[in-house]
Amino acid sequence: MSQAGEAAVSVRSCPALLISAPASGQGKTTVTAALARLHTRLGRRVRVFKTGPDFLDPMILSRACGTEVYQLDLFMGSPEQCKQLLWQAAGEADLILIEGVMGLFDGSPCSADLAELFGIPVLAVIDAGGMAQTFAALAMGLAGYRSSLEVSGVLANRVGSAGHAQMLQQALPDSLRWYGALPREQAFELPSRHLGLVQGSEIEDLDRRLDAAADAIADSAGTDLPPAVAFQSQPVPVPQRLLAGVRIGVARDAAFSFLYPANLDCLRQLGAELEFFSPLSDEQLPEVDSLYLPGGYPELHLTELGANWGLMEQVQVHYRQGKPIMAECGGMLWLCESLTALSGERVELCGVLPARAKMHARFTALGLQRLALPLQQGIEELRGHSFHHSSLDTELEPVAIGECPNGRRAAEPVYRVGRLTASYIHSYFPSNPEAVAEVLRP
Repeated sequence: MSQAGEAAVSVRSCPALLISAPASGQGKTTVTAALARLHTRLGRRVRVFKTGPDFLDPMILSRACGTEVYQLDLFMGSPEQCKQLLWQAAGEADLILIEGVMGLFDGSPCSADLAELFGIPVLAVIDAGGMAQTFAALAMGLAGYRSSLEVSGVLANRVGSAGHAQMLQQALPDSLRWYGALPREQAFELPSRHLGLVQGSEIEDLDRRLDAAADAIADSAGTDLPPAVAFQSQPVPVPQRLLAGVRIGVARDAAFSFLYPANLDCLRQLGAELEFFSPLSDEQLPEVDSLYLPGGYPELHLTELGANWGLMEQVQVHYRQGKPIMAECGGMLWLCESLTALSGERVELCGVLPARAKMHARFTALGLQRLALPLQQGIEELRGHSFHHSSLDTELEPVAIGECPNGRRAAEPVYRVGRLTASYIHSYFPSNPEAVAEVLRP
């Protein structure tokens, strides 16, 4: 690297931890949120990130730290984007926390890949229920599995008593820091439903749960910060203002809440003006040039959505006028002719997309997605993910089909009817802002 290039690199240091576990369901979100709440209450500025595709965990984490929670994902985004986000956070925070995805070494890329790439120490959360000294063996196994990865220490979740926690702590080698314990109590548990955790706004006593978990960690391990990590700057190109002056209506309410903050930032960087509206309660569609309909839980609000005919008719008019619509997962379901709930109730919806949707008790698809999307300027790649409990019955032929980089069978079709582009894929806009601009540009 030239001297000029070296001079252009800025380094910022900030204490940081990546919170991971041996598997899903060990309590990563609870622990990350508790740590964020604990240090925020002490007056420290805490920035929290989430590894991998997820909309629900960040809602809890955002409530805990008081700021937006962005994704750090080596596939959906890029190492360069992750590097710049961490450097920016290090300039404004006293502590950076990153919640991992699945188990520490699960998937490709995995949480360990992210931690190793940026030199971030790992806090391993282990469900200690029914466990004694084997807890230490499991912790040591995680720490020694990849020599280039720094596992800083461990936190025991769902311990039976103070004596149980003490036994676990004493079994650990000196090389692993004790980050505390959370008792096995309902007061800390975060409720779940079919797509994951219940949305933070729906948990009435969420703050009490977060405070109780924060108190438990403070009582069992104190409030010291983890070691500082040096983060280097990585300038990321700012997209051209290809949507300058374009007014985009964005559905956002309890039924359509699966929105990456980075997606909204990307649209604004492209020059778009965002107008938020609620398909549940608004009677009028805002005066917009394009519509972005994200995913969410339309199946939980079918009665209200089906009763709002005035708004759905305005969406039909928007479509017939040839204005762009980008619909993802739940947003696509809203545009279908009907959606049938698990109870068998069938509700008529917008009818813009010639398809009928049906809910299922189990996942019908789950996985990262790489999409080669045909556009006017050629084939453009978009990245994202899918996770849904519904299926579509349609005679439409897809214009493209996504593929999962991890070899899963999830291969999501993309439908295009006029200026409507619809799919189960939740796209991560920073992966290709120019492609998103073409889909939404009038």
